[in-house]
Amino acid sequence: MALSSLRLDSTHISGTQWSINGRKFRGERPVLNFPCASRTTQKVIDVSAKAVASSSLSVTEQTKDGLDRVSSLSQVSGVLGCQWGDEGKGKLVDILAGHFDIVARCQGGANAGHTIYNDEGKKFALHLVPSGILNEETLCIIGNGVVVNLPGLFKEIDNLESNGVSCKGRILVSDRAHLLFDFHQTVDGLRESELDKSFIGTTKRGIGPCYSSKVNRNGIRVSDLRHMDIFRHKLDLLLSDAASRFRGFNYNANMLRDEIDQYKRFADRLEPFIADTVHVVNESIAQKKKILVEGGQATMLDIDFGTYPFVTSSSPSAGGICTGLGVAPRVLGDLIGVVKAYTTRVGSGPFPTEMLGKGGDRLRAAGHEYGTTTGRPRRCGWLDIVALKYCCQINGFSSLNLTKLDVLSHLPEIQLGVAYKKIDNTPISSFPGDLHVLEQLKVEYEVLPGWQSDISSIRNYEELPEAARRYVERIEELVGVPVHYIGVGPGRDALIYK
Repeated sequence: MALSSLRLDSTHISGTQWSINGRKFRGERPVLNFPCASRTTQKVIDVSAKAVASSSLSVTEQTKDGLDRVSSLSQVSGVLGCQWGDEGKGKLVDILAGHFDIVARCQGGANAGHTIYNDEGKKFALHLVPSGILNEETLCIIGNGVVVNLPGLFKEIDNLESNGVSCKGRILVSDRAHLLFDFHQTVDGLRESELDKSFIGTTKRGIGPCYSSKVNRNGIRVSDLRHMDIFRHKLDLLLSDAASRFRGFNYNANMLRDEIDQYKRFADRLEPFIADTVHVVNESIAQKKKILVEGGQATMLDIDFGTYPFVTSSSPSAGGICTGLGVAPRVLGDLIGVVKAYTTRVGSGPFPTEMLGKGGDRLRAAGHEYGTTTGRPRRCGWLDIVALKYCCQINGFSSLNLTKLDVLSHLPEIQLGVAYKKIDNTPISSFPGDLHVLEQLKVEYEVLPGWQSDISSIRNYEELPEAARRYVERIEELVGVPVHYIGVGPGRDALIYK
């Protein structure tokens, strides 16, 4: 059946009890009905042929085992995305942060949107501040590989402080980090307009232009704020360069004066946060302190390994940790990959398992799939095992965090994209780098039974419906990496330790 003929059941189950962050609710939850679909081959997996082993572990015992596993994570561990971003990395970082002394961002900028909830269920949308900030004993570091927009950073800090989250003495910004100016955002939009129908689909937060300035070696770093006379000269050159490149960019002396006045104020406010974070991180490692690295975006958006050119401008894969924080590869330990139970993507670019039409719309609504940073609707599709295996190979993940499993509840069946073929049916062994091949390939699917019940209040893996457990374990079998954490809701407690 073609994707365009996906049928949708718009009925709801009323009176169903569900929970977020431990609070009980009653209300309507959508019933999703996605018939087996697509331009692809399908193979039905009989869950009854391989029953899932049961266990007598109680919720308390299982949670204790999970926490023991968390506490035994390596001294330097990381949480990285396995898809095109928006997998829910922030929640896991927030949960793990209580077991680490430092949480550090190593790349990206305010194009990363991490949504977390405190114990009272209050929502925080973070873009630059690491997701460990809600844990009072955690030091948060913004590393040298991050591009920092100071108005955005201060806005986040003010919002946290106004909601009772102290930031004083708890955030350090690398003196080597590059500054992202408002004009970088203007240039981002002008660049997208130039590309016309071939636009990248960026967040227009200025990330690419700022990294371009960095690589062009005319960028401005945080440490330059301490030398305002030199700062003025560098900013003049940077603005003049942008004006010469983009016809729609108007630059004059008043703009430079206003920017200098603003950044003098920013320099005074930022000074207590500035540090040589390369030294701080490595001294902390020598002192046996535990460091958790929080990745922004995800591997399929990596400048080298993603679906180029529809990618971000940094390295959100494992290699970006070393260059973005100044740590040696030998100190890296456990890396946890975060992957949704299905796949989403924001912006342009290939998406092999995308569901078009009403099917994708319905999954988007059920999963509230709208960008934290931009509010843009995300493209939705089935879980892509080929892409996931590729990400696991690049990063060497020790375990996975499968998020949003609850969103798939009430589906009569679920599909997994397990193999790629060229249009002539020639098998493709891995995720291709050739954009032309990517746009024309065919996906082979396995179809598994769904489960017709709400799982958002379940906290014990063995209490999940058999079909849900089979889905999780089939992913493990296909990818070869264990799933240790399963998200069944947005709240802190909506996590199953497996």
